[in-house]
Amino acid sequence: MRPTSFPKRFFWARRALIVMTGVVAAATLITAAPTHVSADTGNRPAKQTYRFSLIARGFASPTYVTSAPDDPSTLYVVEQRGLIRIVRSHRTVGTFLDVTNKVMFDGERGLLGLAFHPDYAHNHLFYVDYIDVHGDTRIVEYRSADGIAVPSSAHELLLVKQPYPNHKGGQLVFDHRGLLYVGMGDGGTNPNGGPTAVGDPENRAQNPNSLLGKMLRTDPTKPGATWQTIAYGLRNPWRFSFDRLTGNLWIGDVGAATWEEVEFRAANKIDRPANYGWSRYEGRSTYNKAVALYGGTEVVFPTWSYHHTFVGRGGGNCGVVGGYVYRGTLVRAARGRYIFGDLCSGTIWSFQVGKAGRKSKVTTMRGFVPSLSSFGQDANGELYALGYANGGLYEFVRR
Repeated sequence: MRPTSFPKRFFWARRALIVMTGVVAAATLITAAPTHVSADTGNRPAKQTYRFSLIARGFASPTYVTSAPDDPSTLYVVEQRGLIRIVRSHRTVGTFLDVTNKVMFDGERGLLGLAFHPDYAHNHLFYVDYIDVHGDTRIVEYRSADGIAVPSSAHELLLVKQPYPNHKGGQLVFDHRGLLYVGMGDGGTNPNGGPTAVGDPENRAQNPNSLLGKMLRTDPTKPGATWQTIAYGLRNPWRFSFDRLTGNLWIGDVGAATWEEVEFRAANKIDRPANYGWSRYEGRSTYNKAVALYGGTEVVFPTWSYHHTFVGRGGGNCGVVGGYVYRGTLVRAARGRYIFGDLCSGTIWSFQVGKAGRKSKVTTMRGFVPSLSSFGQDANGELYALGYANGGLYEFVRR
């Protein structure tokens, strides 16, 4: 069921997934295979001592929240239209960056990602990912002064031409070595192709000559550094993160018509190219048997996937929102659990992590975040979530 608060502009709207009668179009979805299941607890939340609590609102189409590495008291909320808001003590106190004149704010396009350099306290460098007025991806470095971005300091690191208006990825994350990672979607599908159009029609995710459908990384402060591809076969890795304790990589890769995926890559394998299977596979199911996987990569199947037919309090599922392994101190009962959710249902799940990925059953958190667009983490490892439609900022707290 499409929730009534679901914004028409948001970037994961799926024409073929949900019918206007309010009934999930189950006939268009394949039968669940035993290698995937919905959340183990179904619609019944497990007994838990934590939740996400609304602490601020008034943000316009928020897409991400984070803090600088040295200052957990200040949060930065990214708005899709091209603004980054400064939040202290649950109140918006100013604007950090304004690139509204550079951004195409439409559907899945806009200002999508923000990352502060690990040495931000000294070099004052930060990075943004946005879709420009021509519809292409740009990753740009800025410098700040006196706590505000300096517009004239803009230095472009990467320009990626985009063929269609959807599947942009957009997350930027640093690892413990100071390497900057970006998740690139597959470039999307022709919107004029109709609801039966084949995903990734030009097979960009498996094409080594395309940057789309990949995870890339670089050292942005090293002169002459280039971008390296460390993952292939991604459809739309909207949100991903590194476990701040182990360095393991967790990816929420938005699925097509049926399966949403949580991917895992151990820290000691990140330097070896992984292939997450799109568009030959969606989850563990064959999506397009005509697609051959790019050779020289290790095929990696999801550590967890869930089906669109599950209906939660906020409606039916449509797009996974990757989260974080909680390593904060305020909610001790959740430490070591990977926390993630779904855009349309607003449902939030978690599971205990282990050396090989998911270690426990998946449990459903009580409550939900309407039109959940992103999770975020501050410098202390405390977690936050954003509601796209209500402009809400939520904090992870004990019940």
